[in-house]
Amino acid sequence: MATHAEDGLELWPLAPDSCFMLVRLLLFGRLKDLAGRERDSLELPDQATVADLLERYAARAPRLREYVPLMAVAVNQEYAGRDAQLNDADEVALIPPVSGGCGGHSPVAAAAGVSRACLTRDVIDTAALAQSLRQAEDGAVAIFEGIVRNHSRGRATLYLDYEAYEPMALKELERIAAEALAHFPVRDLRIVHRLGRLQIGETSVAIVVASAHRAAAFDACRWLIDTLKRTVPIWKKEHFSDGAVWADGEPFPEEIRGT
Repeated sequence: MATHAEDGLELWPLAPDSCFMLVRLLLFGRLKDLAGRERDSLELPDQATVADLLERYAARAPRLREYVPLMAVAVNQEYAGRDAQLNDADEVALIPPVSGGCGGHSPVAAAAGVSRACLTRDVIDTAALAQSLRQAEDGAVAIFEGIVRNHSRGRATLYLDYEAYEPMALKELERIAAEALAHFPVRDLRIVHRLGRLQIGETSVAIVVASAHRAAAFDACRWLIDTLKRTVPIWKKEHFSDGAVWADGEPFPEEIRGT
């Protein structure tokens, strides 16, 4: 079977001219640890669905089977249900429950042309973020900061590592920002999430909401962080003196899991 190289990584087999297709797999969080790899490829029959892919890949990597009911699947950076049909050369991400958790960021513009979310590997300056957002017509600015604490699971935490399916995470952050603006009477907002290694006391995520009235700002801020932690593909690994574990995420909403 012929092969080709992608981004200087391993060679991917090319799908033959037959009734089969080849999809590329991305694995994140604990799923990549269980599978022993971050990327893979899988040959499937034409008109195969996400459910077919999961069944076949679980046979190849049996340690993943118990997580199949819990994970979400994204096809070409969009959440997809189990009955979604796949096509040749699709990029399929296997996504464990997420945990959420700007110099150096890579913003994705929202539909209106304004970027309200970013990912960064730099220290988040929440005060500067809030100051840049506030305007004379605002009567309230609500701020949420997620902070790295020094304990978890009854053990002392040394530090955290955050990773993301970055293109999709940015799209999802912009989506929930736009949804919050549509559903809450607030003027504007910003979301910044940090990736990489974070030390105790550092900010992992900052959400700032500006509004004429405090109630709307509080409500939007709470909704944003709760939704982020359920839908945005960002994961954290907790490091202790005696080992490390991926943090348990909240269950996906049924419409995302697609089961």
